[in-house]
Amino acid sequence: MLAQSEQQQSRQPLYEEVAGRISFLIKQGTLRPGDRVPSIRKLSKQMQVSINTVKEAYSQLEDRRLLEARPQSGYYVRARLPELPTEPVLDRPTLSPAEVSMDNIYQLVMRDLLDPKLLQLGIAVPNPELLPIEKLNRMLTRETRRFALQSVSYDLPPGNLRLRQQVAQRLLLSGCTLSPEQIVTTSGCVEAVVLALQVLCKPGDVVAIESPVYFNFLQLIEDLGLKALEIPASPRGGISLEALEFALDRNRGEVKACIVITNFNNPLGSLMSDENKLKLVQLLERHKVPLIEDDIYGDLSFSDKRPSVAKSFDKTGNVLLCSSISKTLAPGYRVGWIAAGRYQEKIERSKMLANVATPTPTQLAIAEFLANGGYEHHLRSIRRVYTRQTAQMADAIGRCFPAGTRVSQPQGGFLLWVEMPEPIDSLKLYEQSKQVGITIAPGQLFSVEGKYRNCVRLNAAFWDPCVEAAIETLGRLAKSQLQIS
Repeated sequence: MLAQSEQQQSRQPLYEEVAGRISFLIKQGTLRPGDRVPSIRKLSKQMQVSINTVKEAYSQLEDRRLLEARPQSGYYVRARLPELPTEPVLDRPTLSPAEVSMDNIYQLVMRDLLDPKLLQLGIAVPNPELLPIEKLNRMLTRETRRFALQSVSYDLPPGNLRLRQQVAQRLLLSGCTLSPEQIVTTSGCVEAVVLALQVLCKPGDVVAIESPVYFNFLQLIEDLGLKALEIPASPRGGISLEALEFALDRNRGEVKACIVITNFNNPLGSLMSDENKLKLVQLLERHKVPLIEDDIYGDLSFSDKRPSVAKSFDKTGNVLLCSSISKTLAPGYRVGWIAAGRYQEKIERSKMLANVATPTPTQLAIAEFLANGGYEHHLRSIRRVYTRQTAQMADAIGRCFPAGTRVSQPQGGFLLWVEMPEPIDSLKLYEQSKQVGITIAPGQLFSVEGKYRNCVRLNAAFWDPCVEAAIETLGRLAKSQLQIS
């Protein structure tokens, strides 16, 4: 502990001594990337120094990029790796619609992402060891007994009333005031997006998307015979509103929908500010372009505050909000929903024609879990784990990948976007890694135009010695490409 006599004898300011001790613990590995450091008040008591001294020490460590402050959560050890640029490079001449042809590479990668013999670092799934499997299964059994006849019957659109009531209550945390009647249950978030595209677009129409973009969206656009308009996005703020406005003006009347993951985007992990969400809603409303908002990662914020959704700024029913419990509770239950605004009636009809109804038993189980299963407690637990593990994986990438590699610093979710030096080909890295039992998601998957050849998306939901060893292996393979080139 630091005594007052030490303060008098010290040749340097006391806050620098405090910062030095924390820095030493970080460099020695006692405090690892993703670890939460003691609160200002707690460290003040431990080290017998003033609160202002600790504040100044933490501020200095932030400036040295050793710590990062997370709103309403505290201070955490940063990953030691350069961040990706905060703003996208705006290549305006390319802001034109393009045919989507992803089938070959998509089928190749998806087949391997489902191979249980491979270590899966490319697929965006939660860690099943962190999911409340036993509690969910008990609730599934109990609810199907309690509602025996209902559990084997169609729950026609808009879907299970109790589930819709629970979803409506949770949407209050996102800034939305919606009634259960304004929500339609779906078989996961993907079906919600498919229904929205089917209602809004016809073959040949143009859909604006973020770039890089979740590759399933590209596959959906291709299968529905639509065209994609790629809008650059940044790892911090998400889609570029400047580029989107330019593209809408240039392609006036052609764009029939815009898909955006506003919170903890896949693959970048970006989070749009409330200010930009409002601007996005207003911009699309002016151009009469509906917004399909995917909020599947919104509950996985690294801070205690759940971010708002763009839907909360929607005054005209122009935003179709899609989400599910696939990233937080149970991917296999296939329970999602859509709040479709003025398109609700068409969505219900499309849902009925597609598959009549969302499975009833899993709707019953999820409704009960949201009501009485401790969902918020569960979220706090997995948020802590994902906060730590994304930082640990980013730090391992910094140690093992070639010099010049940069990585996203997401504020939620469990995905990392890694940008390697340009000579490295991520599709070649994918083939090399598969030979040693590892799969990744190569950057070319996330663009119509085959961009991001030197990028990969990795899943940090899993972290153990095997995964750490896999990151070391990927780093060696990436370095070997540089040596050959």
